[in-house]
Amino acid sequence: MLDTLTFLLERLFLLAHIKLSSLLPPPGAERGEPPLSRRCERDEAPAPPAGAPRRFQRGDLLEVPRTLFTHFGIYLGDNRVAHLIPDILPALTTDARQIQEMVTNTRLLLGVLSKRASIRVDSVEDFAYGAGILLNAMDRAARRSPLSGEEVARRAERLVGSVSYSLLWNNCEHFVTYCRYGSAQSLQTDRFCEWLKSLIRDQRNVVLTALLGLLSMVCLGISSSTALPTLLIPFTLWMAS
Repeated sequence: MLDTLTFLLERLFLLAHIKLSSLLPPPGAERGEPPLSRRCERDEAPAPPAGAPRRFQRGDLLEVPRTLFTHFGIYLGDNRVAHLIPDILPALTTDARQIQEMVTNTRLLLGVLSKRASIRVDSVEDFAYGAGILLNAMDRAARRSPLSGEEVARRAERLVGSVSYSLLWNNCEHFVTYCRYGSAQSLQTDRFCEWLKSLIRDQRNVVLTALLGLLSMVCLGISSSTALPTLLIPFTLWMAS
């Protein structure tokens, strides 16, 4: 039951992630601080293209804003970045040459679904994949001070290899925050959980869920596969609200 609930939460996280910044109040809004809801707004100027010359230091935390999420990595020096990325291929072959090739969208998607990932080292260009890079932008929002650059890089290097993956509990942001701050955390996941709690607290969603459940029973007939979710889901939402 717990695995099923986690699977559903992860799918909801993936679908809802693009809307989070518009649905949630920016951190610090209640205290009158400048909004930090979008990572690219933390920098005074837009991030330069990936190919632009940048001087990164060993242990820097690099961010690449994507359409649905932000990808993270740790700079190791010599134009190398360690990052956690979903990848199904290590579960299918031991050929290091094939595994080291750039992860395609198909490999990534299958990795998410199978909860397989790897912490790998790629060039800055392959890591950025044509997007702009933000440098240590999370330092302004993190609750802890960063460790020394050498310690950050060594932590990342020790973790290189195959790992389990979860959109909610073990993603690329958990990896870099553990390396740089000593404690794994995902601000993206935290915002998603806050958004999910706001949905649960809104009791109108309980009524809507119950009505949809009754409608499914009318259309599909009364059976254990329709009656149980119809009763259990609204009751759970009601008790949690």
